[in-house]
Amino acid sequence: MKILIKNGHVIDPDTKLDQVADVLLEDDKIQEVKENIKEEADRVIDAKGCYVMPGLIDMHVHLRDPGLTHKEDVVTGSKAAARGGVTTLVAMPNTKPVIDNPERLSYVKNKATQCNLVNVLQAGAITQGMKGEELSDIEGMVRAGAPAISEDGKSVMNAQIYKEAMQIAARLNIPVLAHCEDIHMVNGGCMNEDTNSEKFGLPGICNAVEDTIVARDILIAKDTGCHLHLCHCSTKDSEVMLRLAKEDGISVSGEVCPHHFTLTSDDIVEGDTNYKMNPPLRTKEDRQALLEGLKNDVFDVISTDHAPHTMVEKGVSMKSAPFGIVGLETSVSLTITELVDKGWITPMQMAEKMSYNPAKILHLANKGSLKPGKDADVVVIDPKESYVIDVKDFVSKGKNTPFHGKKVNGKVKVTICGGRVVYEDK
Repeated sequence: MKILIKNGHVIDPDTKLDQVADVLLEDDKIQEVKENIKEEADRVIDAKGCYVMPGLIDMHVHLRDPGLTHKEDVVTGSKAAARGGVTTLVAMPNTKPVIDNPERLSYVKNKATQCNLVNVLQAGAITQGMKGEELSDIEGMVRAGAPAISEDGKSVMNAQIYKEAMQIAARLNIPVLAHCEDIHMVNGGCMNEDTNSEKFGLPGICNAVEDTIVARDILIAKDTGCHLHLCHCSTKDSEVMLRLAKEDGISVSGEVCPHHFTLTSDDIVEGDTNYKMNPPLRTKEDRQALLEGLKNDVFDVISTDHAPHTMVEKGVSMKSAPFGIVGLETSVSLTITELVDKGWITPMQMAEKMSYNPAKILHLANKGSLKPGKDADVVVIDPKESYVIDVKDFVSKGKNTPFHGKKVNGKVKVTICGGRVVYEDK
């Protein structure tokens, strides 16, 4: 099967190509990238006016499978990923039961293979049952295909156990994906601690909840030599610490989610739990630091922290509702609208942060690139097409987003994974 993508603006961080060109795919590999390819193909896609990028890689997704499949499952999550231009995702292990052994990891892997839409990689939990008491079978899970370990949804509060996990990760050459939250400081908080939480009469979550664990994790990573990836950074001091750690030569990377670079606590509609996420929406000062950090490549990655919940679960009070919003189907448009169109990052930086850098962090040698011989994972995006985000169009089971009704620019037109068209905007 040959697919020829014609006349697109090819953006490839690996080869630094940033020009109008054609891309030829044969079976599951990139065959050729150059101007005016003449070869016959089974399918020709006219990408004039569109970005052609390596398929996106989302390092931070909750598929809720096994055990919480009323919220999402491997199949619906894969469909949402494909619609969002994501050809590879990393699923978090806080399922029910927790993915803390090779057998449970293989369940997700096998289900994704049967689904056969996008590449689903399953992270393993750091501790058994995510209880923070005993280490999981990390080596067994890595042998079964785990590209990383994470306790996402919480931090491993026992620093000695965490250090031992980092030592194993360093030896196995896998990253640790860190959710930085000092659970002892949360104290029932449900939004950022600021004038808005006071106005709404709600308990707040201060920046130090995140910052104290960011500092701890960076120091343990320095001591162990493990690669630390800071998930969903939200504070100005996270940006400072990440920048200083890199200057010190520590192996560390960080991500920002679209909701944190788009919204602040000033945007919260009182009583609307679609604005409740963890970490919470911070202040304008924090958001400005995140934008500067993205612009200056302090932050390496844009991930979604896609966290689907049912409308029933979200339809309670701000104090009682679960944390989290969906993001797989809106990350491209929000990145273009809020970052590219406003001059914070270039289209090349977008491809770096949403594909190339995640591939490097996860050691996915054949992904994140349009170089001939690499995997035929490609996304075609029209950066100028405007539309209004509508949850009725989502293929994810989760409709919990604060962006319903927002007008945005940038639409995924075609997603190709392994040389197969897995999504096409009709």
